[in-house]
Amino acid sequence: MKTPVFTGAATAIVTPFRDGKIDFDKFGQLIDMQIEAGIAAITVCGTTGESSTQTLDEHVATVDYCVRRVNGRAKVIAGSGSNDTEAALYLSKSAEDSGADALLLVTPYYNKATQKGLIAHYTYIADRVSTPIILYNVPSRTGCGIQAKTYKALSEHPLINGVKEASGNFTLMADTLALCGDALNMWSGNDDNTVPMMSLGAKGLISVTANVIPADVVAMCAAALEGDFRKAAELQLRMQALNSALFIEVNPIPVKAAMNLIGLDVGFTRLPLCDMEEANLQKLREVMIAYGLTVQ
Repeated sequence: MKTPVFTGAATAIVTPFRDGKIDFDKFGQLIDMQIEAGIAAITVCGTTGESSTQTLDEHVATVDYCVRRVNGRAKVIAGSGSNDTEAALYLSKSAEDSGADALLLVTPYYNKATQKGLIAHYTYIADRVSTPIILYNVPSRTGCGIQAKTYKALSEHPLINGVKEASGNFTLMADTLALCGDALNMWSGNDDNTVPMMSLGAKGLISVTANVIPADVVAMCAAALEGDFRKAAELQLRMQALNSALFIEVNPIPVKAAMNLIGLDVGFTRLPLCDMEEANLQKLREVMIAYGLTVQ
């Protein structure tokens, strides 16, 4: 049995930018806000954190700052994936040196990989670090997906702790959980999949929506962990329109816009991501108001 890195709700935290640089003061405020709301883990330098447009130095510095700011109050999961295995290893070892609690490794993108290549890629990294690894399966963004039998093979490595599953494929999820049992933990990678995934045995969620309403996401996951799926479902369905609106354009454009609308002042995304279309921004604003949020 592998003890999960965390249970409940984790936030895939945004990276605030100001004048072209990372705003570490604001980043620290966001981290504190998340922990105060009861978030179990912070996922730093993931997709939502715009790791793809950070320099290596920025990436390393952001993970290091996050670990120091969290200071043991929650788990820190460091995004360290790449389509270059050696680059992923470099980022993984850097995060390990900073004291991250786990590494989040997305499947190789653009060049993709066969299932054999995925096993070789992840095993190569896992053999060279000492920190638990969470695989990240999001084929809609990477064009590369992990199959259930591949999960089974990877679950045999002692450092591969689990997977952030964002494929939306419930057959794959059920097959994986049936094959791997407690040798591989699973977390939802999609806010709108959380409760049904947890009913199958997922340990929680790595959330985008928690950047905006962390306490509500914490409450939903807590209810599911307690076996109160009626309450958990009610909470998920209440936030369903917001979950959808936060993906009305490519993540993290809408979530940063939403955070700015509620006064968190996180700046905007880096190119090639850009400001929201005005019509979509208005839709987002309307959904947020209907949820009960006070927007500017």
